[in-house]
Amino acid sequence: MLLIKNGKVLTMTGKDYEKGCVLVKDGKIVQVAEKIEETSDMEVIDADGCTVMPGIIEAHCHIGISEEDKGFEGEDCNEMTDPVTPQLRALDAVNPMDTAFEDAVKAGVTGVMTGPGSANVIGGQFVFMKTSGKCIDDMVVKEPAAMKIAFGENPKRVYNSKGKMPSTRMATAALLREALTKAKFYKAKKEKALKDGELFEEDFKLEALIPVLERKIPLKAHAHRADDILTAIRIAKEFNVKMTLDHCSEGQFITEKIKETGFPALIGPTLTARSKIEVKNKTFKTPGILAKAGIKVAIITDHPVVPIGYLPICAGFAAKNGLGIEEAYKAITINAAEICNVSDRVGSLEPGKDADIAIFTGNPMEVFTETKYTIINGKVVYRAE
Repeated sequence: MLLIKNGKVLTMTGKDYEKGCVLVKDGKIVQVAEKIEETSDMEVIDADGCTVMPGIIEAHCHIGISEEDKGFEGEDCNEMTDPVTPQLRALDAVNPMDTAFEDAVKAGVTGVMTGPGSANVIGGQFVFMKTSGKCIDDMVVKEPAAMKIAFGENPKRVYNSKGKMPSTRMATAALLREALTKAKFYKAKKEKALKDGELFEEDFKLEALIPVLERKIPLKAHAHRADDILTAIRIAKEFNVKMTLDHCSEGQFITEKIKETGFPALIGPTLTARSKIEVKNKTFKTPGILAKAGIKVAIITDHPVVPIGYLPICAGFAAKNGLGIEEAYKAITINAAEICNVSDRVGSLEPGKDADIAIFTGNPMEVFTETKYTIINGKVVYRAE
């Protein structure tokens, strides 16, 4: 057993402790309380003067699939040969040996949603995983976790250079509608064949879209500009599917339209230059504006666009610009977990949840704060020297 005592415990459940304890057994949190009796069989961490909180969660990145230090050999983020590739699985490309995972752990980031980039209209399946381990199969929390789709500049640029669709926003929307329509009829045909006991040849591409149509996983929509966000919303409504609005750089211009959908917004990467026309209006004010309107918000780095270790700092800038400290904490813990559909296991300090815990010298959103311990599945995976 592991006992963390005397820390300022932020549970993300509405009840915090100025001086509290967290008890861990067999990789799970078993108790969170102001006082827990210490016994001889416990490993004890005295967190006096420190902040104890759920491990930080990155809800949109490309860690392990767009590797550091590897060049082309480690770049597996975009399959730029076909604009519709729903059959691709991040699980098959993520390298747990990517050095960025070490940076994540050192920053207290314990869980990540990682997957394909935004070159394709449909890029493939994301995976939610822990940040410490050697074998990705042992690190997975949810797979598939989402289906990546992309609007705006990226698909246009990639395929215009190849002289094929999509080179316009119209074509991007048309290709997405076409794929979802084919998947809808494929699903009905498959169900009938199985019911009638007939042989059925599976289509690998369309098979991957069935969990989307069944609302088991959301479309993960890369959309910066307001018009692209609205196109994503329009198509999601047409097919009655779940969706997350990733990047959402101009969400502040259409707040009410987003709120009506109930779709969450994942804001970022904001700690970068305005390198494309579609991000010219990005601002750290966006998370606060959307959150105040009742939209669930997470902060993202889109690693490696912004290094994943700066995720808490990005949350700090959002807090400073209107999100507020409490909501900023949620945006990198429980909100991110709920958006990624893994809040039954991570995102808060509650009995029964995975013991993914970060201990800091203070508020991790402040630049001088240091990580003291990072704990994943009840094991200390980082300890400050």
